Amino acid sequence: MVWDAWGDPSGHKPLPENIRGLLTQVFGVSADAVTRRDEGDVPLRESALSPDQHAGLVAVVGSENVSLDHRDRLRHAGGKSTPDLLRRRATEPQDAPDAVLFPGDHDEVAALLEYCSAGAIAVVPFGGGTSVVGGLDPARGAFAAVIALDLRRLDTLTDVDTISGTATLGAGITGPRAEELLAEHRLSLGHFPQSFEFATIGGFAATRSSGQASAGYGRFDDMIQRLRIATPSGTLDLGRAPASAAGPDLRELFSGSEGTLGIITGVTLRVHPIPETTAYRAWSFPDFATGANALRTVIQAGANPTVMRLSDEAETGLNLARAGDIGGGTVGGCLAITTFEGSASHVAARSTEASNLLAAAGGTALGETPAREWEHGRFSAPYLRDALLDAGILCETLETATSWSNLGNLKAKVTAALTDSLTAQGTPALVMCHISHTYQTGASLYFTIVAKQADDAIAQWAQAKRAVGDAIVAASGTITHHHAVGADHRPWMTAEIGDLGVQVLRAVKQAVDPAGILNPGKLIP
Repeated sequence: MVWDAWGDPSGHKPLPENIRGLLTQVFGVSADAVTRRDEGDVPLRESALSPDQHAGLVAVVGSENVSLDHRDRLRHAGGKSTPDLLRRRATEPQDAPDAVLFPGDHDEVAALLEYCSAGAIAVVPFGGGTSVVGGLDPARGAFAAVIALDLRRLDTLTDVDTISGTATLGAGITGPRAEELLAEHRLSLGHFPQSFEFATIGGFAATRSSGQASAGYGRFDDMIQRLRIATPSGTLDLGRAPASAAGPDLRELFSGSEGTLGIITGVTLRVHPIPETTAYRAWSFPDFATGANALRTVIQAGANPTVMRLSDEAETGLNLARAGDIGGGTVGGCLAITTFEGSASHVAARSTEASNLLAAAGGTALGETPAREWEHGRFSAPYLRDALLDAGILCETLETATSWSNLGNLKAKVTAALTDSLTAQGTPALVMCHISHTYQTGASLYFTIVAKQADDAIAQWAQAKRAVGDAIVAASGTITHHHAVGADHRPWMTAEIGDLGVQVLRAVKQAVDPAGILNPGKLIP
């Protein structure tokens, strides 16, 4: 990805004239794009690695796989949240890892962790670089030096079991590459988060990722069958069977551990045949409460689509993901998207059942065009976010989840906290929301926030983030549904799991990483 924005350079386009005019009218900004700096002009703090430490790392992976290059260090200096990108644009020297390492297999990862633990060097595992919660900050903690461990060379499909429906993939394989490799066996993983184009298999596992097709295929942690993990204390190979009563499932402990307990090097996953066909259906509901109730009816009846999501009135009306109206015409109320994948007979039966339930719950069918357009542009929203940043507009996202009975309360409390905090800072905001993932007992809420940037936009967002984090906890939501904890959500972890829960995590950390080198400052309070 580009160093100071999301994604591929070819995906970046200037804002359309009508959007620029709207920004000027609503937020009073000129909407003139800023000039980006060349990455070679960005000052970095000098590498703190000693010559002996550099030589020791080279001895493990070879000189060609230890980089002190300015470009490599800058591109591993953090993730892709709005504050990350604002920091990249600052003029003062940037924090960056002291070196970037590219191990080639599990044994090299294990050897590096052993060396760094003995030598007091902090280690930040790095996959696709897509974290939006500070999960990749090159924090040194109590250590003099920190390295980024880039897993891109762990990029092979090592096993396919077509009888059992599983495949074993290296942690450094990206989403598209995983689909390419599995397609050679007529299989698919079906995991499509917004970060799909760049994020990696190991990153999906380490953050408990949830893809846009989770209604049909489940979250990434639902797909995990086995994990291979390198820790400073040794190697863990977890998962012997589809289910087991052999004590607590340690796969659950390391799935979502965000590189703080070990580095995932290989993952065995449940896979499925490439779908024979896909059906697309879009719906309009008069209001968010009616639409949410309709989605609940479908999911609790077991008539799950592969994708099912609902935008609120603000998101439907503005539709920031596109310059024009959805489907070529105005969509009122709240837009819902459903897709159905599988065999022709399965898709026909499931789409009919779900459609009957949605119609009975107050939905108006809009045909397939809005759903197809959503799928076509579903990975493009971060590019629009970057164009808005260039135009002086703060644009950021956050997500949470709760029970169906608490969904309306949580949505109202989060919206109010964001609106009140930003308005109090003199920057009125637009807050939009959609249901992104559904479960029998509840759903997730995904918020997009747009406001005029203050002079110190990082501080502006930090204040709003504190307010909304407190509001989420007070309203009984989870502090994160799929973005993970990282550094940004760490202040609320004690409220999430309790003091004793924190002690449990610290005890595990002491067992597997006694020196504390793994991803300091993330996840564990």
